[in-house]
Amino acid sequence: MEQLTEREHEVLTLIARGLCNREIAGELYLSQATVKTHVARVLRKMELRDRTQAVVAAYDLGIVQPRHVEAAPQLLLAWA
Repeated sequence: MEQLTEREHEVLTLIARGLCNREIAGELYLSQATVKTHVARVLRKMELRDRTQAVVAAYDLGIVQPRHVEAAPQLLLAWA
């Protein structure tokens, strides 16, 4: 696996937080086309199929941490 650049690492973190390309572009002051390029490079370098695998990898690698565990039952009830 190739090393991610700092920007690619930022994009991966925002993907894992659930942001879409438009939201990532706004957060990082980039065009959506540039974000799309960064996402493609992250997927290629990490040998991932899609954004879902990128989220799983980000958690597995400790790049992002789960939100407060005590909030989880409330979140599940909200979906019920």
